[in-house]
Amino acid sequence: MKRSLVVLGVVFIVGVLLVSGCTKKPAPALTSKDSTTAEQDLPAGKPIELSYSIFFPPTHIQCITAENWAREIEQRTNGRVKITLYPAGQLTKAPQCYEGVVNDISDIGMSCFAYTLGRFPLLEGLDLPLGYPNGLTASRIATAMVKKYAPKEVSDVHVLYVHAHGPGILAAKKTINNLDQFKGLKVRGTGLSANIVTTLGGNPIAMSQPETYEALQKGVVEATLCPVETLKGWKQGEVIESVTDSSCIGYTTAMYVVMNKDKWDSLPAQIQKIFTEVSDEWLDKHGLAWDQADQEGYDFIQELNRPVIPLSQEEQQRWIQAVQPVIDEYIKNAAAKGLPGQEMIVEIRSLIRQARGQ
Repeated sequence: MKRSLVVLGVVFIVGVLLVSGCTKKPAPALTSKDSTTAEQDLPAGKPIELSYSIFFPPTHIQCITAENWAREIEQRTNGRVKITLYPAGQLTKAPQCYEGVVNDISDIGMSCFAYTLGRFPLLEGLDLPLGYPNGLTASRIATAMVKKYAPKEVSDVHVLYVHAHGPGILAAKKTINNLDQFKGLKVRGTGLSANIVTTLGGNPIAMSQPETYEALQKGVVEATLCPVETLKGWKQGEVIESVTDSSCIGYTTAMYVVMNKDKWDSLPAQIQKIFTEVSDEWLDKHGLAWDQADQEGYDFIQELNRPVIPLSQEEQQRWIQAVQPVIDEYIKNAAAKGLPGQEMIVEIRSLIRQARGQ
């Protein structure tokens, strides 16, 4: 009897399953378009979590712009990518940021090529006193040069984009409207800017931006080479008397945004495409952010009644000729390493002239 009941039970269950199988509608096949949509709209598994090291403090406009870039990546990938920012050098300090990306300390990093002199022998040419008119132009040119020349020095990472600040100008405690008045001037300058000060006839004195306010105030230095944005950002406009528009020899500082190469290669092709698209858009946003900061710097010194002194056409040519040895030295060193430094400088100058409408 028990055995009969068991047999009847099994038959009943099998029957239910058969009926269920007959009545269930088959799932529609995905077309190639549906498959793409499904991959984008339906995250598979855990999100891809990435760390981003930045040396700017969280309140800096460039850090805010980077934060917006990260959030845009997350939105366009429908949450498949999660990026955590570590500002103010929390994860890696500015000079160690690039190697931190290479060695997988951070997945993404933003810092300056100039912070590790000698590490980027070709790309050091981006920062030369070539007369950049603004941050947008400097950012576009810097990214274009990295993409075109694809130098071996950055082959150990994936470069997302490069941005750069507006022209470095002269802010001084006295009026400087010609090259003769520059001679013997004690000017805050480090690295490349120190070389510029020397070729202009001044005496460079190295110090960090936080030290510059007090140094200007006490007369330890009489002037500083800097982007205009620092006059507000570091309040240095309070302790100078005038600004000389020396943008005819305006230098910049190119800043990379790079990703660990293995991490990049591990991303799905569609995710890589989104990173590239957003980065291409954000290149201009960073450049415009630099220009916005410069405008705020000019507004700040205007409120303080600090005059902006233009250089005559004749003076501009004198200043341009004076800094040429800095450029020549770069070209010579690049050639010794078999690098196309001269070719890149010629192209940068051509792009700057186009940007200036010349």
